[in-house]
Amino acid sequence: MNFFSRNKPVGQVADYIAATKKPPNPKTPIGDCKLVALDCETTGFNIGVDVILSAALLPIEGHSLPISKLQDWLVQQPDHRPNQATTIHGIMPQESKLGVSEEQLVQAMEPTLRGAVLVGHHAGFDAAVINVLFKRHFKTRIRNYFIDTADLAMVEMDAFKKTGYANQRPPSLDEVCAQLDLPMIGRHTAAGDTFTTAELFLLLCGRRKRRLGRELVLKDFHLSKL
Repeated sequence: MNFFSRNKPVGQVADYIAATKKPPNPKTPIGDCKLVALDCETTGFNIGVDVILSAALLPIEGHSLPISKLQDWLVQQPDHRPNQATTIHGIMPQESKLGVSEEQLVQAMEPTLRGAVLVGHHAGFDAAVINVLFKRHFKTRIRNYFIDTADLAMVEMDAFKKTGYANQRPPSLDEVCAQLDLPMIGRHTAAGDTFTTAELFLLLCGRRKRRLGRELVLKDFHLSKL
């Protein structure tokens, strides 16, 4: 598919850019905002070198998680070889060969990402690895704002409150879920971690709503962007 004519974005790329051109309205009630949970499993954590092996997206609609709308992809990576990360996510080279291409992944993800605020645990990493694909296949950066549930946990949960020490790290998904007694389904799969992150977000929203004593709006959250 030809997305470009000279330097002017067209088609799917133009639609994505148009939908993410302006920052989201900070007064938007959180239940009315287009929120999408995401997770990526990769060959490692070196952005620009390591690659995506699987990815998943799940819309968060109000206070519900429509499982029928969960999207999950394996991604073809011909150069994938088993490494330390393989022992965590378990995606072997023979499985990767059955997946979609990177370009197909970007094309499939874009309609759901269009105009959305993303929700992820350590979301900056997921946004960064998707950004590599957007630049490679769409010739544009990822433009979505995102909310990090690790940062939320550090505000809403006493166990992870910021201490002021420079070496304090954000909590892992396992640590937060253990504190909340939240079951983790399909840990270290893109689909499982996406669903768990979406559940975690709703639980932390409930805590923030009780603390503030009112309905939440988008400006009640720290929005980040690459």
